[in-house]
Amino acid sequence: MPIPSKAIAIAHPNIAFIKYWGNRDDSLRLPSNASISMNLDGLETRTSVEFVQSLEADELILNGAAAVGPALDRVVQFLAMVRRIAGIKTFARVESSSNFPVGVGLASSASAFAALALAAVKAAGLALSELELSRLARRGSGSACRSVPGGFVEWEAGRGDGDSLAHSIAPPDHWDLVDCIALISSEHKTTGSTQGNRLAGSSPLQSARVADAPRRLQLCRTAILERDMDGLAKIAELDSNLLHAVMMTSDPPLYYWQPATLAVMQFVRSLRQNGLLVFSTVDAGPNVHVITRQGEAGRVAGMLRGFPGVQDVLVASVGGPAKLID
Repeated sequence: MPIPSKAIAIAHPNIAFIKYWGNRDDSLRLPSNASISMNLDGLETRTSVEFVQSLEADELILNGAAAVGPALDRVVQFLAMVRRIAGIKTFARVESSSNFPVGVGLASSASAFAALALAAVKAAGLALSELELSRLARRGSGSACRSVPGGFVEWEAGRGDGDSLAHSIAPPDHWDLVDCIALISSEHKTTGSTQGNRLAGSSPLQSARVADAPRRLQLCRTAILERDMDGLAKIAELDSNLLHAVMMTSDPPLYYWQPATLAVMQFVRSLRQNGLLVFSTVDAGPNVHVITRQGEAGRVAGMLRGFPGVQDVLVASVGGPAKLID
């Protein structure tokens, strides 16, 4: 089968309402529990993949600069997996860029590996279903499997490699939610999610978090399907706090929150107590995702922009699936 000269894909990061943290199998990225997220429109990673006969090794250009070290190693390992599936040996040139800060808890690896998976599969001449693509993307970055489908997405923990994948539970237009992301810091975090996931089991709280996950998943899923903002707010904030409780009690502990992180969380809680439909959730970083409805997004973003310690606010509605572009 002839290999197309080049393929380009874009994918969105996602914000998880029920979090992924900790693996049953680190090498396969099989999660300890299922998770539910929302894709973020307007934020995206654009990745091109070209298999070039003359190359003697894979190359990665990341945000305009040649990548080396762990970033390159992860892409090389992923491309080797694609080559095995496609039955080819040709090395590839990969160029990838994101229009939002990376390595700060905004799921940049999710959009990066979802886009890489789609572009690499197309460039290698493969035809995979969305579910198969999600499963493949998971091998590069666990949360990347959730950035392959569109809208509101559930990642099934599965029994093994074959059925741990993500699917859409509601399309982007199902609910007019908006994520107003309060940027507390754009500095690259010192402990990445891959390393942090490996520490989850060292926390005495992780087993309780995982054991209760099915209940939280059901509440979250129902809240999304019924467009129940109050129900989603309660379960998403609980799940976020459980995640960070595990992080803070791991060995060594991980402290992603900064003073402004907690201040924004408390501010959002006070807004909700005063009748505004809004809630917060925090991934593996200091930045706060503040979720509201479309009609309140401008007001919420404006208040956050003037909040002490907030450097900027990114506004994202519900995003679609990873897609190929010309």
